[in-house]
Amino acid sequence: MTHAIDFSDEHPIGDLTVRTIAMPADTNANGDIFGGWVLSQMDQAGGIAGVERAQGRVVTVAVDAMTFIRPVRVGDVLCVYTRIGRVGRTSMKIHLEAWARRFQTQFREKVTEATFTFVAIDEVGRPRPIPVEGEAAST
Repeated sequence: MTHAIDFSDEHPIGDLTVRTIAMPADTNANGDIFGGWVLSQMDQAGGIAGVERAQGRVVTVAVDAMTFIRPVRVGDVLCVYTRIGRVGRTSMKIHLEAWARRFQTQFREKVTEATFTFVAIDEVGRPRPIPVEGEAAST
């Protein structure tokens, strides 16, 4: 038996960075997955992308205009995509999209998106310069 993969009329933007399954422990009183759980998965994905780009520790300092488009349900596979945006001296903006692949199907749809701001920090937590792309971080 073959199943057609329905990717809706949109496609994720960025690199697949986190992929996890929504579990019953992550639900609210309505049986949908808590928005905070989705936000947490997005923050983890942004942190992974930020560490790779900054070549070291980063911290989240802001989340811009997160809009929940559709609910995530138990059993859905949440896929978080990241794309590095503007990179400054010590901070960077990372655009994140969260997509749900619906339980026991190949249908996926965007459930939320946001732009997170991360700051690169040194070993004592002070902001540090982000290396120019392609250069190694200084120690």
